[in-house]
Amino acid sequence: MSIKFRLREILDKKDMTQRELSRLTGLRPSTINHLCSERVDRVYLETLELICKALDINVNELIEIK
Repeated sequence: MSIKFRLREILDKKDMTQRELSRLTGLRPSTINHLCSERVDRVYLETLELICKALDINVNELIEIK
């Protein structure tokens, strides 16, 4: 099983920058940058909730399980 965090794709689709998402969520820009990388190995549930609310998406849109 492989898990993919799709934040970069979603930001591109919504034409939103990492900095904008950082401002909307209150998360540090470095955190958003890390979550946009392909090396994400863990995410706090609170962080998932903040991102999903800011982007108006469900968690199943953010995380892809193959």
